Amino acid sequence: MRSFRSFRTFVPRPQAPRQLVCFPHAGGAASAFRGWAELLGPSTAVVAVQYPGRQDRFGDPPPADIAALAGQIAVEIAPLLTRPTAFFGHSMGATVAYEVARRLQPRFPSRLARLYVSACDAPPARRPRTTVIADEEIRAYVRSLGGSGAALLADDELWQLSLPALRNDFRMIETYRYRTAAPLTCPVTAIAGDADDSVSPDDVRRWQELTIGPFEAVVQPGGHFYFDESAEGLAALFREDSRWSRADRIVEV
Repeated sequence: MRSFRSFRTFVPRPQAPRQLVCFPHAGGAASAFRGWAELLGPSTAVVAVQYPGRQDRFGDPPPADIAALAGQIAVEIAPLLTRPTAFFGHSMGATVAYEVARRLQPRFPSRLARLYVSACDAPPARRPRTTVIADEEIRAYVRSLGGSGAALLADDELWQLSLPALRNDFRMIETYRYRTAAPLTCPVTAIAGDADDSVSPDDVRRWQELTIGPFEAVVQPGGHFYFDESAEGLAALFREDSRWSRADRIVEV
């Protein structure tokens, strides 16, 4: 059986008719999606991306930038796209998921059934920073977002262990530069928490500019990590998306 370094599957479902590939936020890891397979039910296989530099990839060198990270993932993920597949990316993960999707589309135009982007403004709205973000600024920002990641702040040893990956992720976010490319053809759903002070529903609506496929903006109750508060609402969105459920099965080429 082939080993895929970048992906973790906590509940294998090789016969499930569709799959969801999840891209974590800055500082996040594949384990953030550990319980999602049970939430979505037996018809969906959940695959979580494990970025370098954290958990069981702690010793792997961090990527130089989001483009390099997306390029690595795109090469490795292509053989997995043998059934209707949706990408879900949260915060930084939304940008990574989009960059992976745009790399796959020219070669495999029918392999991505839908892109879900969560709590992230659209790439054309991003402006790179010229100053380096300080560690305490990162810590303050993580605290302001809340969610399970804020628990890192209570344990200095855990915080120091997590800081290198966070520092590199924030550097990649702050230096990311959107480059104009052909629009996606797959449907895009952009999701925002109604109490998220960092990304508003209006911010996520700009993702419509990046696809010629159907687009919808969805507002969920909660803050930046709205699914920590009520994962069922997001799971219901995935389960009820009939366009993804009825996608034709993809044949490996």
